[in-house]
Formats: sequence, structure tokens, C-alpha cells
Amino acid sequence: MSSNGSNPPPTPSERVDPPLYLARYLEAERANGEATPPADDGTPLYLRRFRDAGSGAPVTAPVEFKDRSLPMQQALTEDNRNKEISAPADAANTKVVNDVYLIRHGETQGYSTDSGLTPQGAWQAHTYGHTMAKRVKSGETVVLRHAHTNRARETAEQIHRGLLDGLEMFGKEVTIVEPDGMDEFRNFGFAAPDGIKDVTAAFRQYHAILEDFERSNKGERPLWLVEMDRFWRTQQGGADPIQHWLSIPMIHFEPPAMCVRRFWAGIGRLADEFPGARLAIATHSGPIRAFAVVAMGYDPGEPYNTEHVRAKLLEGRTSALIAYRNRVQDVRIPDPFALPAWSVSENWGGL
Repeated sequence: MSSNGSNPPPTPSERVDPPLYLARYLEAERANGEATPPADDGTPLYLRRFRDAGSGAPVTAPVEFKDRSLPMQQALTEDNRNKEISAPADAANTKVVNDVYLIRHGETQGYSTDSGLTPQGAWQAHTYGHTMAKRVKSGETVVLRHAHTNRARETAEQIHRGLLDGLEMFGKEVTIVEPDGMDEFRNFGFAAPDGIKDVTAAFRQYHAILEDFERSNKGERPLWLVEMDRFWRTQQGGADPIQHWLSIPMIHFEPPAMCVRRFWAGIGRLADEFPGARLAIATHSGPIRAFAVVAMGYDPGEPYNTEHVRAKLLEGRTSALIAYRNRVQDVRIPDPFALPAWSVSENWGGL
């Protein structure tokens, strides 16, 4: 401080004026009738606004500033656009008649038996339902369906609970059709000696018979046993058994194309029954991944637990937008009952 009691002039590195964004904020506050800014007690701004809303006190409208960077952002966005990461331009004006979510089940206790979810898996599914409650609007209908395995059923049930919790929290009125199993959304099948069954259910039979062969060394193993052995050893070795199924033709495994075919049949049946509804379907990673592969033309990878592939059925239901991991593809919806004759197999249900 100088001898006359006045403050010394600021050095070039000091700022005596507030930053520009703060100056604009204070100026806008004064224009809105607040002569002085409210005292800062350390409470975050969002929490103060929330408390004001709950107490009935007037809440200051958010201040809008002109964003001078918007033209640059738009230019960069236009430069980055391509058909891989954005929907087709003409799809923006097309009405979506059903919004479909093919959801992988939550974390499970194991794949060698028909186990249910772990606590982590239940939390994943419940969180998914709660997040969905943020997306839906009052007046919508949400239909919950699942494959018949325990892990898929429990996933759908936890999504249902999370959805109910979220709707109550956000004060929305939504019609919910409670979870129910549908055979069209089962996991890919396996032709065991005693008939077609889920690949997990076939494991128990495979394991018992394989042990007998290894103990007795009684000769050549049947082809179904060899194929199942290759599949499960891929899983046990830490590799990707679904990629094995997608890329290597196998006689006793349901072909990926047939899984996609019956999934479209199930989606069509639900769309007929619940026009305009959101369809949330808890199922398995193999068919979901095959569904995405057919749409995208390449393998975008294994879905994580409770990750989904989304299908928006467009008006007329001849085409759909398939979205997965920031990729969107416009596809023609196949008629599962009008495919080439060679693709029909009585062993896979004749779909």
C-alpha cells in the first residue's frame, strides 16, 4: 500500500475486471431485476435452483448468451457426417411406428447351466429400466418380452422394476405390458441327439457324454459332440465363441441367418399386436450380434451386458433403421415367411 493510503496500480499480470463470461452473467442478472448477485454460500448453483423450485421461490430463468462458436461447430459437424454414423437424410421425415430394443441379459452366474443374474447383473438391468424411464414420454406404451432362460427372464423383470421406479420419480404416465416369454427370441439352438435345445441346455448332455468317451476311450466321437466340444473349448480358452459360431459353418448349430429370420418374425408379431409401442426384449448376445451383422454388413462386436441393438420400424414397415454402437443403417425388413425354399428347415421350426 502506498503512503497516501490508496491501492497501487495493478501489475500487467493482475485482473481487476471479472472474466467476460462472469461479467455477462452479472449484467444479465441485473437486467432481470437482481441488483446484486445472491450471496455465495458454497452451495452449487444447480442445488440452489432445485431448492428454490421446491420452496416455491421464483426461479431465475437460465441466461441465454449468443454462442459465437456455433457456426464453427456446425461446419465441423457437416464435415464429419457420413452414412456410417448418421441416419439417412430422408429418414428424418419418416414416422417411426415401433421402437425396438434387443437387449443382452445382465451379468450371469455362468453359462454352463441356466443360471440367473448376479447382483451386479440385477443392478445393470434395473439401471437400464430406470434410464429408459427418462427417455419415454407420458402416454407411451412399453412392452417387455424375453427369452425363456432364467438370465433373460430376470433381466426383463429387473428392467420392469427399474422402469416403474423411474416413472414414479419423474412423474410420467406410461402403459407397461409386463414381461412375458416369447419363443422367437430364444438363444440359438443346438441339434442334440434328443432334439433341438438351447445351446446352454445342450451343454449338460455334452459334458456327461464327453466324460464317458474320455474315460472309456470307446472310439470315434459323433459329429454333434465334436462341434459342441469346439464351441465350448473356445469359450473356456478365453476366445470369442460367438465369432466362432458366426464365421464357421457347423452342422448341429442353428445358423445365424435363421436366428435373424425368427427375430424378425417375433418383432413383426409384436408390432402387429402393439402398434406404436416401444418393444424392450431381453435376450442373448449371439442372436443380437447376428442381427447387427446382417444389418451392418460386418461384425461390430459382442454386446456388453444390457447393451442393446435398436431397430426403428418405419411407416409402412418395409424398412427400418438399425442402430448399434454409433452406427446407423437403413435396411429393408425381410419377410420371414417368403424367403427362398432352401432356407426353410423343419428342424428349426419351419419359420
